[in-house]
Amino acid sequence: MKKFLKWAVIAAGVFVIAAVAAILLIPQLVDVNKYRPQIEELVTEKTGRPFELGGEMDISVFPWVGVKLTDLHLGNPDGFEKKDFISVKNFEVRLKVIPLLFKNVEVKTFVLEEPVILLEKRRNGAANWEGLGGKSDTGKTEKERKPAETGKSGQLPVKSLVVGNFSITDGIVRFSDRALDMEKEISDINLVLKDISLDSPVSINFSALVDEQPVSLQGRAGPIGKEPGKGEIPLDFTLKAAKQLSVDLKGSVIDPATRQQFDVNLEVSEFSLKKLFSALDQPFPVQTADPGVLEKISFATRVKGNSEAVALSDGRLVLDDSEITFTASAEEFSRPDVKFDVRLDQIDLDRYLPAAEKDTSSGETGKKQEKKTDGTDRSAEKTGKSGEIDYEPLRKLVLDGSVTIGRLKAYGAKIQDITLKVTGKDGIFHADPVKMNLYQGSVMSKARVDVRKSSPYSSISLDAADIKTGPLLKDTTDKNIIEGTVASDIDLSMKGLDADIIKKSLNGGGELVFNDGAIVGIDIAGMVRNAKSGISLKEKSKEKPRTDFTELRVPFDVKDRVVNTPGADLKSPLLRVSASGKADLVKTTLDYRIEPRVVGTLKGQGDVEKRSGLMVPFLVTGTFSSPKIKIDTKSLMQSEIPDRESLKEALKDKDTRKEKSEDLKEKAKGALKGFLE
Repeated sequence: MKKFLKWAVIAAGVFVIAAVAAILLIPQLVDVNKYRPQIEELVTEKTGRPFELGGEMDISVFPWVGVKLTDLHLGNPDGFEKKDFISVKNFEVRLKVIPLLFKNVEVKTFVLEEPVILLEKRRNGAANWEGLGGKSDTGKTEKERKPAETGKSGQLPVKSLVVGNFSITDGIVRFSDRALDMEKEISDINLVLKDISLDSPVSINFSALVDEQPVSLQGRAGPIGKEPGKGEIPLDFTLKAAKQLSVDLKGSVIDPATRQQFDVNLEVSEFSLKKLFSALDQPFPVQTADPGVLEKISFATRVKGNSEAVALSDGRLVLDDSEITFTASAEEFSRPDVKFDVRLDQIDLDRYLPAAEKDTSSGETGKKQEKKTDGTDRSAEKTGKSGEIDYEPLRKLVLDGSVTIGRLKAYGAKIQDITLKVTGKDGIFHADPVKMNLYQGSVMSKARVDVRKSSPYSSISLDAADIKTGPLLKDTTDKNIIEGTVASDIDLSMKGLDADIIKKSLNGGGELVFNDGAIVGIDIAGMVRNAKSGISLKEKSKEKPRTDFTELRVPFDVKDRVVNTPGADLKSPLLRVSASGKADLVKTTLDYRIEPRVVGTLKGQGDVEKRSGLMVPFLVTGTFSSPKIKIDTKSLMQSEIPDRESLKEALKDKDTRKEKSEDLKEKAKGALKGFLE
């Protein structure tokens, strides 16, 4: 028995020595390169692409199992410009043999040198990355497909994983789209992973040039644990781009394989958006009125959620001199339920709007406007059904949010203390209430938008009180047209989004009431005085003409593009002016009759004689861009007014009448255009 054991041990020793010798000597004695054709054929079969090993192969077995390949080429299908789809200068991987017996993976080296990936899309839309892998198993049943090998409860089929050197160096990815005639390149791709294991964080260092601009990602992730996809995985990364943008991401993902939860803090350091576009060699999409804006932008928020819901908290956006704080949440993404609360301290929107274009030719502008006044229905020129807006996502949206703005400047208007509440469900959205203060007055409004049908239906009501019209118009139009305080009560409804369609469908009405003010640019009292003197105007005063009033009431109603003003009325202690008529919003035409009446002496306006009755009615016709003013001579001659005979006598002088009345009409036209523009 002892002799048997002795020989058994000797035999086993000889066997082990022979096995070790074989492992050490076979790679030295066997020429593995002669199997290159078989390897190339196998890879070609599996990928469906031509494969070529241009360099030598080096295989080691003990103590490290490894392979080193050089000059690899995976080709493109027929019809593409480049021969290669992927090429690699050197590839090497080595891992220890003995630990594998105990399900411990120890990788000494994983190196990929100078990989080049050429992505190409042909003019017909075919791409060279499509169909990679040869025959797929998409036609197989679930039973026929072999499931991936995993351990119990999601554990990896290994006990430990350690990687010494993992690197990808000097990589290149080029993308070309022949249909769009576009070329993009990511070069100098370098990736180094350190401290790779299941039980400690992995250090990640990535860098590349994107269109010659540097991009880098540095940080740590993990540990992932022995049950990847379970538990909490910490993250801490910094992304930098184009020497302008720096983004920090710090937090964790929780149970990514099951619950897919995440809780991270996102922070974008201050940067200049215009400099970022310049660094990327891209034109800035808009020329802002103030070239100094968009130079200081920063952003920070906490993002928490899972695959079914996401919430933003502690949000802060700095935009130049403005600061926005916000919270927001969304859930049930198939039918989004969105809530938000946004607070803005102050902003001057005029700085961000496109710069105003200079009017180089008023005559040309007039022609363009006249072309729009011919009444032609241009709705047929709009995009057909293929270009219609899809409102289905809005019909699914559930919305509940609020916006608060301390100070806002837009189109010259200065507004304070804006509050807005927005709600929506099943395609119906409400803005109620909308409150704001402006020019010592206030506005209360509410709006409703219904997108349940193919064309949206909207309605708005607006109540304003005690707004100083002079400063408002001065800031918004740079014109001094009317002074006083204004109150309003307006209700309007409309269909569509296009301006032409809105004009045609506009309906509603309301009233504007101006108190204790003046119409600037026209002296109606002076026009009345001139009626007695044959329209003989005095020498122009250096002071701008004006018509003072105690109240100017303008009721109106709108029906199918036509604005009717049944009885606008101006009152002053000595003067009454009434106006009635209509304006066509589509044809932009006017048809108004204005009747001034003197109810006492004009002594405070340059006249000492006592007058009463109708004086100098006139008509306003033409278009918004070119109104026509003419005295209603027929009505004037038929009216029972004082000094009728002297006025008839004055009107007999055609030359004087024409010259003076034209001057009078130009003044009135100028004032009217001030209102319409």
